Amino acid sequence: MPEFLKTAFGSDADIAFDDAVTRLCMALLLGSAVAFVYRWTRGRASDQRFIATLVLLTVLLTVTTIVIGNNVARAFSIVGALSIVRFRTVVEDTRDTAFVICAVAVGLAIGAGYLMVPALALVFVAAAAKLFSGDARRTSGTLRNAFTLHIRLAPLFTQREALQREIAAGTSQPTLIGIESVRSGSAVERSYEIDLAGESEADMLIERISTLEGVLSVEVKRILK
Repeated sequence: MPEFLKTAFGSDADIAFDDAVTRLCMALLLGSAVAFVYRWTRGRASDQRFIATLVLLTVLLTVTTIVIGNNVARAFSIVGALSIVRFRTVVEDTRDTAFVICAVAVGLAIGAGYLMVPALALVFVAAAAKLFSGDARRTSGTLRNAFTLHIRLAPLFTQREALQREIAAGTSQPTLIGIESVRSGSAVERSYEIDLAGESEADMLIERISTLEGVLSVEVKRILK
């Protein structure tokens, strides 16, 4: 290595090149494992961008920990630099937040030179995430699939409670995902994420909701993987 590079990057001697490469490879591997556990426990609800974020976060935290080493001053400098970063994306599901923390913990552990602890912890994280995943896709042995329900309502629609009852009666765990003004303000569209066993349930749900006064249209679309 040229002398000017040795002078400028003398701190690289704190960790051997082989050790750095090994830790980064393990960070990539265990970060992928964290993402796999997330995908395995979340199913269709998983976000591909979030999966990539978990892997990147693990690798980046490993790099950060390697750079910090045992240097307290360097640690405070990095914390100060990272404090200016602001994220606009809100993590709506607390389980997703737990996976972010998991990726951070794994990255920190690998960067500090630990392997057995994060690898063993992932086994327990996977077991806990699957055990308490709250997956309601199967009910009475029937596989339930994810759909979106779009309902267009008149602006002066007054039967909201009846609408909620019909949605709840026809599907499990309905989740409101959006409310939008459409047709130049002449209608309001409410969108839900729902679970249905199949076409017959969708037909019955559409039929029941369509009978409510003020409902202009009802549409059910399947969420593809």
